[in-house]
Amino acid sequence: MEFDFKLPDLGEGITEGEVVKWRVKEGDHVEEHQVVLEIETDKAIVEVPSPRSGKVTKISAKEGQTVNVGSTLMKVDTGEAEAGAIEQAPEKKVEEEKRTRQPSVSVVGALPEREEVMAAPKARALAKKLGVLLANVTGTGPGGLVTEKDVQAASEGKPAPPEKPKAEERIEAKAEEPEARPVGPGQDKYGAIEIVPIRGVRRAIARNLMASQKNTAFVTGMDDADVTELWNLRKREAKVAKEKKIHLTFLPFFMKAAQHALALHPMINASVGEKAEEVVVKKYYNIGVAVDTADGLMVSVVKNVEKKTILELAAELQELSIKARDRKITLEELKGSTFTISNYGTFGATYATPIINTGDIAILGTGRIADRPWVVDGQIAIRKVLPISFTFDHRIIDGAEASRFVAKIKAFLEDPGRIFIESA
Repeated sequence: MEFDFKLPDLGEGITEGEVVKWRVKEGDHVEEHQVVLEIETDKAIVEVPSPRSGKVTKISAKEGQTVNVGSTLMKVDTGEAEAGAIEQAPEKKVEEEKRTRQPSVSVVGALPEREEVMAAPKARALAKKLGVLLANVTGTGPGGLVTEKDVQAASEGKPAPPEKPKAEERIEAKAEEPEARPVGPGQDKYGAIEIVPIRGVRRAIARNLMASQKNTAFVTGMDDADVTELWNLRKREAKVAKEKKIHLTFLPFFMKAAQHALALHPMINASVGEKAEEVVVKKYYNIGVAVDTADGLMVSVVKNVEKKTILELAAELQELSIKARDRKITLEELKGSTFTISNYGTFGATYATPIINTGDIAILGTGRIADRPWVVDGQIAIRKVLPISFTFDHRIIDGAEASRFVAKIKAFLEDPGRIFIESA
């Protein structure tokens, strides 16, 4: 029997992905739950397993191709007889027809089903755990895909509500696909050109930035901070961190300063509700950090910054940066930020107008620390100065509030001892 393996629901509202690499080829035998391909979606690479065992008879999606949830990826010959191929007795046919006409209900304690049901891997695992027969569950996901919610609802004996697509997904669904053009070297009326497709991480970046630009009334303010004391502190403590095999940068200090300032200005540690009629104020501090990779910018998220020390933050940042650059970072590690920091000073930049990460209300940009003449106690001295840029959603935050927030950031960075004194 030939089985159509379709792209399952990968969660997090993902509707499509790009085929990065096939782990199998036509003619290969695959086992159930064996990883058969890698899909890039929303900046992360996800390993996708096969739900059935058998021989791969056809691969329907090429590497580099973007496929939607529910699209056929490959065909697998399971070696089983086609359903209904063996003639049944008349009374058994009647019973079979009655069974297939019954509404979707949960069947607890039933044997594993062998019908070809399109279901997400997590939904299959949950169905097995709850003893739910997937063949009797109505899928509400894309293309009739059975989701975890469907399985949970079936186990409770009630139908699952259909999932509504997000506003941006509805807009994208209406948008027409651009006309395909050959990739690579070409020619226009002025001379030689090269067509470079927007794919993978770059495509996700473009989509997120456009969503932020369309849905945010953004304003950027700039200031400078004298971080001479912080410079000296980091220089001293870097030796201690090195003994623990931790590379101590300024970023953990920026994160701690931001966390304390956010605690004093809670409306900045928030998000705007879907209808822009409510503000969801977060009581936890998950700070997203922009990481430059060969494939583009990724925002990894450090969870619960308020519960971690400077060294713990440095160690986690080090680990997340390596995972992002090696493309081993997970979707969960890219989600859930309440505030973002973009440390573009690493690349020599000073000021910028950083774009707010979708879902947040503000973003802090930190430039290159440089020696500058500075007035200290009425005297001019050479000090280490950090350029600061702060972009905020003016729908929620006024300029006065933004200025007070930046002043708090400066106070913590100019006197880093306050970071430790005011820590919980």
